[in-house]
Amino acid sequence: MGILALAADERVSSVSFTDESLSVGLMDGRTITVPLVWYPKLLDATEAQRKHWQISGGGYGIHWPEIDEDLSTEGLLRGAPAPRQPARTG
Repeated sequence: MGILALAADERVSSVSFTDESLSVGLMDGRTITVPLVWYPKLLDATEAQRKHWQISGGGYGIHWPEIDEDLSTEGLLRGAPAPRQPARTG
């Protein structure tokens, strides 16, 4: 007796936002939802800037050209927030 396993397809199919979250739909039907505060560039972007995204990285990434932000489905699945920028002094 065998078990059929569906192949995961982690390529981006859709991107949407609420006031507090980013949701990325994957080709295999899963949706990844993460807090928008994890990505300060997206949090501070206008609605129009958020809507202007492109699929990149062979389908496994998302690029927002107006705010120079890039995310990967791998990072989103790992639950990896954007790295913190060191505070500037002087």
